[in-house]
Amino acid sequence: TTIGKAIRAAADNFAVAQIIGINLDKVITVVFAIGSAMAALAGTLISMEQNLQPTMGIYVGLLAFTAAVVGGIGNIWGAALGGFLLGLLENFGAWFLPSGYKSAIAFAALILVLFLRPSGILGEKEETAVRG
Repeated sequence: TTIGKAIRAAADNFAVAQIIGINLDKVITVVFAIGSAMAALAGTLISMEQNLQPTMGIYVGLLAFTAAVVGGIGNIWGAALGGFLLGLLENFGAWFLPSGYKSAIAFAALILVLFLRPSGILGEKEETAVRG
């Protein structure tokens, strides 16, 4: 769609998108609306599984943050890989440990990854300055 192309252009290069005449205020508003709708849908689906209370999404948010750190902050594929690996690790770990330790397994994996590879599994490469 036209708005989809505008969103991709703005995500690729914000300044050039503005120069070629894309209404960035409209793009930002549409992206915010889509994100808000997805968050509302996620909250609705989570509320069906858990008791409806103000703090019901904290555990899910902590797991999402843990998955992003394990995979590599700033890398969308790393975050997806981190979430997949954490899900597998939690569920396979529940075979050997009581199910109450599922969150402990996830945070132990986070600590282990932070010790061994602080930038995450697929972390960003650091640029080094050329000295001359």
